Amino acid sequence: MFAGTPDVALPSLTALLDSPRHQVVAVLTRPDAPTGRGRRPRPSPVAELAISRGIPVLRPPKPSAPEFVESLSAYRPDCCPVVAFGALLPPPLLAVPAKGWVNLHFSLLPAWRGAAPVQASIRHGDDVTGASVFELEKGMDTGPVYGVVTESIGPRDTSGELLGRLARSGAELLVTALDGIEDGTLRAVAQPADGVSYAPKVTTADAEVDWRAPSAAVDRLVRSVTPAPGAWTMFRSERLGLGPVRPAEADGLAPGELRVSKHGVLAGTGAGAVWLGPVRAPGKREMPAEDWARGARPAAGERFESAEPAELTPGEVRA
Repeated sequence: MFAGTPDVALPSLTALLDSPRHQVVAVLTRPDAPTGRGRRPRPSPVAELAISRGIPVLRPPKPSAPEFVESLSAYRPDCCPVVAFGALLPPPLLAVPAKGWVNLHFSLLPAWRGAAPVQASIRHGDDVTGASVFELEKGMDTGPVYGVVTESIGPRDTSGELLGRLARSGAELLVTALDGIEDGTLRAVAQPADGVSYAPKVTTADAEVDWRAPSAAVDRLVRSVTPAPGAWTMFRSERLGLGPVRPAEADGLAPGELRVSKHGVLAGTGAGAVWLGPVRAPGKREMPAEDWARGARPAAGERFESAEPAELTPGEVRA
């Protein structure tokens, strides 16, 4: 039984569906979610692929519900591979398959346990990352590891690009691990106690650019949240979306200060500056920074602003 929800899980599900050694008896995924302008409920990408291949789809509102544990047990799965399911699996579920739940995680464990390992690896300037297949247990990404695959992080990689590569190489790793688990030739090895780090979920607030940081840190932040949730800053009291930037050498620019030239649009940082890439103004499509600047006409010395609210006065209430 395969458990997963978003697009990043599709290479693994496809590889298992096409594998001559393994049979996918059902798919476990998150319930249909509202999407698009009409906010109509739509099946997850994993559900859509499973339906197209004639595989039963389970979408429990609460995986911990006793009736769902009974439903899953009725399939009598030997092993349950997991790729980005999106919810915690309670102990009663973990006990169902004879050979356990096997999770594909996009980091070299024990580094970057948690919800956003790829974003964390780029934001912190790692040169190498990878994917790990490990046995799921009660702790967060703490189980013993069956195998890993490594991946270099390029100087211009976004989290979307890096995650796409890891999804493909990780799918091959997952199938190989399941082969070894099936024939008894593969044993999981406990994670080392050293080198543990955590990568919590990245929020929209986390994606705001702090222009006081050095240009290299601004560059890494923006790439780490591209395409989701997307970097942003404030300009003239409105939120401006930012695509990947490029560090630049520039003197005389204060943090967030803008300079428009025939070569592009520079924004000052705490050390150096960055060339702005694509930007998205409120209510408009993404466009090159030069096109945005022609319409916005930043004044000399004008800066990007902070979204931090002003301090409350004594007795003031703000919703």
